[in-house]
Amino acid sequence: MLLIILQITYGFIMAFAHYGMDGLHAWVPFNAARATHNNLLVVWLLSGFMGAAYYIIPEEAQRELVSVKLAYIQLITLAIVGVVAIIGFHFNWWEGRKFLEIPRPLDYLVVVNVLTFLGIILATLYKGKQQTTTAMVLTMGLVFAALLYLPGMIWFDNQAMDAFFRWWVVHLWVEGVWELIMGGILAFLLIKLTGVDREVIEKWLYVIVGLTFLSGILGTGHHYYYIGTPEYWLLIGGIFSAMEPLAFLGMALFAIHMYRKGGKSHPNKIALSWTLGTAIVAFAGAGLLGLAHTLPQVNMYTHGTLVTAMHGHLAFWGAYGMLIFAIISYTMPLMTGRKLFELPSNIYAFWLSLIGMLGMTTAFAAAGVAQVYLERKVGLDFMVAQKEIEIHFLILILCASLFTTGILIFVYNFIKYGRPNEEAMQPEEEFEAVQPAA
Repeated sequence: MLLIILQITYGFIMAFAHYGMDGLHAWVPFNAARATHNNLLVVWLLSGFMGAAYYIIPEEAQRELVSVKLAYIQLITLAIVGVVAIIGFHFNWWEGRKFLEIPRPLDYLVVVNVLTFLGIILATLYKGKQQTTTAMVLTMGLVFAALLYLPGMIWFDNQAMDAFFRWWVVHLWVEGVWELIMGGILAFLLIKLTGVDREVIEKWLYVIVGLTFLSGILGTGHHYYYIGTPEYWLLIGGIFSAMEPLAFLGMALFAIHMYRKGGKSHPNKIALSWTLGTAIVAFAGAGLLGLAHTLPQVNMYTHGTLVTAMHGHLAFWGAYGMLIFAIISYTMPLMTGRKLFELPSNIYAFWLSLIGMLGMTTAFAAAGVAQVYLERKVGLDFMVAQKEIEIHFLILILCASLFTTGILIFVYNFIKYGRPNEEAMQPEEEFEAVQPAA
């Protein structure tokens, strides 16, 4: 929770800088704020994925983690590495490679940390009583995410080669293997919240995995248009980028269909809201808005503009941020025995954050389209164009304030749950609270 609050704080620093109020520049330069904002996002999402795996894998395997103590050590050390990296950004200790700014010595610590995490998960799954499709897809996504971190550690003297393999990490994470993680967590939540038979949900999961691999891998081509790669990437990137929304459409249809098919009404409505919201907003942000500017004919103009920020913010929030909030909303009542999901403030948190993010996305879209026209068509210099679009960031700041209000309400409710205790609900108690749908 602290990481997302810090990420939002640095987002405000950049928003005010775009609006012309850059008073913190001497202490927090824009490049340091941007690197911190992006990397905090990665760290809190990865922490969320790991926490979700630590809950889901034992539940699916029907046995406790092989070492709870080691799991605590692993999560704490990951947080420490992240904090050290972020402090380093403010003292110009980084690699300077966009999205992979973390200094090389810390890269090795991340590898050791992730190997520890995978060791715990794989050992738990191996020693468990069963290996379900949901658990296997989630684990497969986590293993592939670890493997795809390695190409980003290869050193190249050629910038085009470095950029080529850098996207193996960045793209194949967020538009590849992270979708497998998303699918696994989403399937788990739908099984628990809708009462639909596991076999039905896991058959859908196979379809989503297939669509993800079909479109996501070669969809990397839309990052290769203008970085010195062969011309055929224009064709490959264009075709497979157009197919990428299919995976997110599949997830949205999957979630809605399972909800309608469910014969039971789970009492934890807010967890269900976050779960369905994940699938729908991910399709809008990652699917449709991604398609809107990844075709080569369009990307020629939008590349490197705020149109990318439009897509990125709604995509990350819908596909992964809301997913983490969904698993938190589902698991906290079970682990603490406190049914705070009935509080009206949970609904306020959901809608304020969602409406705020939609407003931010709209502001980025307006600013991005104006930037494309002023820079790429009229021919204004970058800084001159930035001055002309400052007004859009006032709207962005107002919408971000609404979003932040929703997040703070969620964090407050999270803190109210407290630590897991002996009053935690047993799995059978959860279903005793489930009533047939009216």
